[in-house]
This record gives sequence, C-alpha cells and structure tokens, in this order.
Amino acid sequence: MANITMKELLEAGVHFGHQTKRWNPKMKEFIFGERNGIYIIDLQKTLKMFKEASKFVQELAADGKIILFVGTKRQAQDAIAEEATRCGGFYVNQRWLGGLLTNWVTVQKSVKRLKELDEMATDGRYELLPKKEVIKLERERKHLQANLAGIKNMSRLPDAIFIIDSNKEQIAVREARKLGIPVVAVVDTNCDPSEVDYVIPGNDDALRAIRLFASKIADSVAEGAQLMTDKQQADLAAAAGAAQQAELAAAASAAERGMDINAVEDAGTEDISMEDVLGAGTRKQPAAAKDAVAEEVPQVETQTY
Repeated sequence: MANITMKELLEAGVHFGHQTKRWNPKMKEFIFGERNGIYIIDLQKTLKMFKEASKFVQELAADGKIILFVGTKRQAQDAIAEEATRCGGFYVNQRWLGGLLTNWVTVQKSVKRLKELDEMATDGRYELLPKKEVIKLERERKHLQANLAGIKNMSRLPDAIFIIDSNKEQIAVREARKLGIPVVAVVDTNCDPSEVDYVIPGNDDALRAIRLFASKIADSVAEGAQLMTDKQQADLAAAAGAAQQAELAAAASAAERGMDINAVEDAGTEDISMEDVLGAGTRKQPAAAKDAVAEEVPQVETQTY
C-alpha cells in the first residue's frame, strides 16, 4: 500500500488550514490548534485517515473498478491530469459539467461527438471542407476536449471519485452521493466532512500538498491494478497446473488398469459373415477354383538378345 510519512506531510504544508474566521465547526475534531489566526490540522489523524482511504482505493483497483480524479482549481489541474494518466485512470480538471454523473447518457453523446471530430481532424476530412467550417468545427473540438479529455475513454460510471477540495467540487460530491458512489476527498478546515465517505484532513490549496495526495492515491491505484494482474496470472497458472495434474492422473490410472489400446480395439471388433451381409443366394467360390485361377496366370518369359 502507498505509504506517506509525517515528514512528507510537514514539508508539503498539509497541516496549514484556513483562517479561524473561515471554518466549518464540523471540522473541529480534525483541528489540532491555532497559530497566528490560522488553524493547524492534526496530522496524526491525517495519517490514519489517509491510510484508510488508500487501502479502500487499492482494493477497488484490485477488483478492476474505476476511480475518477477530480480537481478543477487552478493549482490542482496539472497534478490531477498527470497523476491520473500515470496510473491509467480518468480525470476532470477543467470544469465539472453539471450532470456529468447523473446525466451520463447525454454526456456520452458529447464524448461521441468529440471522438468524431478527432477522427475528422486526423483522417483528412477537414481538407474537403471550407475553411470557415473547419474553424467552427475546430473551436467546438477544443471546447469538448477541454472538458471531456480525461473521461473520453471511460465507458461507464466510476466506482469511486477522488476529489481535491470538496467545497469547490460540491456539485460533484452531491451527484456522487445521489448515485451512491463513494467519495474520497482532501478536506480543509472550511469544508463539510459529513458529505465525504473517506475524509483526508489537509491543506487543499498548496500545490505541494495537492501533488503529494494525488501522487499517493495514484500509487494506490497502480498497486491495485498490479495486484489484479498478478492474481489473474496466478489463476491461469493454477488452472494449467490442475489440467496437467488431471492428465497425469488419468495416464497413471490407465497404466494401473493395464489397458492396452490394441487389446481394446481387438476386443471391440466382431466376426462378420459375408454370407449374412450379401444374402443367402450368393454362390461361394470353392477352394479348388481359387487355386485354378491362380495357376492360369501366365508367366512372363524373359528373353535374352
């Protein structure tokens, strides 16, 4: 499982929360104290809760489930896209389209349109169109690419979503809760932890903190995928071994019984009477006649010249 240390959390500034006047009272249990008007997050609880979230994500990935990375704030966009791509996942890092989860059928139509425009741009169809039409289509493609690039190949709804800043991505959290999709989120002192299934208390504004959490969750996804691959290979090897053992057991059993294939074939043959097959009216050639026919065959004489 992806490990994270107290030193890494401190170096990334994960313990810094928001100002004391901007806080959510529900976050009280995750706050260690206050310094210079800023809340300090309890990193002991962050460590514990991150391990739980990481384990959950890894188990999902090991079962072949889909985890969607979400982070649309400016400092999270690059980190979310890079880490999701690295672990083979999907992401939304520009804008959360309303109904992305609850209106999945309509979103798939937009994805289909994006793929169609991509094909037009690569197979030469743009060259057959007027320049003005190409500019219009290219503008549409770039707009769709910005919003749907990270989920273009996602064939179904995700099984869990990982979010940076549950306040900023409130629409995504509500859609996921409505559909019963588990939410793993980095939650700052101004967020509501009751809306999140797996809370990771921490700074959701610092670039280093965002990249740290995103990279560790991506590591968990990658490790889970590797576990799934190893398990499939082990199952194939076990099935092949079982089949080989069955063949060996069958061969040993046949050897013990002393069954000879030729003997079995001989035992299976029957004496067939030609008279029974051809009927009673068939005249049988006498043995003497057979010898006479054999004697009448002319001998070829060899002459020497």
